[in-house]
Amino acid sequence: MRDATCQIPTPRPDAAGPPAGLVLVSTPIGNLQDLAPRAIAALRGADTLLCEDTRVSARLAAVFGIGATLLTLHDHNEQARIPEVLRLLREGRRVVLVSDAGTPLISDPGYRLVRAVLAAGLAVGAVPGPNAALLALTLSGLPPQPFLFVGFLPPRQAARRAALARLLGAERAGLAATLLFHEAPHRLAETLADLAELLGPRPAAVARELTKRFEEVVRDDLASLAARYAEAPPRGEITLVVAPASEAPGETDLDGLLSKALVGRSLKQAVAEVTATTGLPRRVVYARALALGER
Repeated sequence: MRDATCQIPTPRPDAAGPPAGLVLVSTPIGNLQDLAPRAIAALRGADTLLCEDTRVSARLAAVFGIGATLLTLHDHNEQARIPEVLRLLREGRRVVLVSDAGTPLISDPGYRLVRAVLAAGLAVGAVPGPNAALLALTLSGLPPQPFLFVGFLPPRQAARRAALARLLGAERAGLAATLLFHEAPHRLAETLADLAELLGPRPAAVARELTKRFEEVVRDDLASLAARYAEAPPRGEITLVVAPASEAPGETDLDGLLSKALVGRSLKQAVAEVTATTGLPRRVVYARALALGER
């Protein structure tokens, strides 16, 4: 018996509008002129437009003459909205999914809906377009591939540092990729400081307000960027690009990490954090911590 997933139809592009099925359409991240002709045709041909915020999409609809019915689909109602969307698709309606800006599903809702539509054997297609993470990567001056898109780190410092420790563990296991993050402007300085402490003196770039009037890309090392934005907090949408890991930490790097970790922490807590950060064997980290304590 053939795998049912192989039989799911893929809609074909149609200049007159989208075919019946769910179509994911990328929208501008700032500059409305970035909306592609095929995206405009898909939006104008839709019966229903699923969007995060109807106020945002209503402005887009007014500019481009889009007459589709607007329905919200966001993190809080996505699961509940799925049966209604499946019903519309089975009736042959043209349903388009957009996010407020950029490519749907990438740090935005829609993944659960797409999985449900595919599981129902219905068509899913997409119109590509703007993406802040990829644009920041191309402007950063850092290695373009391989890259790892992380999205938003946890807002609380303890959870954020734990997430970064897991990334460092992956790097110790062989991951060597440029890292891409989204970050809120009011958290940028403290996130950069955590990255500088845990990842070391890596090159990085902060891309702000991409495609908009005040677009800016600042390139420097992590510590310098942390100091810059601690002194002058930024505004706007931000994507952060960090260079890949180079070499494993030597003894001097390990001493520095342990010295910082021991401030306000017990020996056990410091060793656990540095072990997670570096991926080194615990006995090695513990022995070095004891040696530091004897100085």
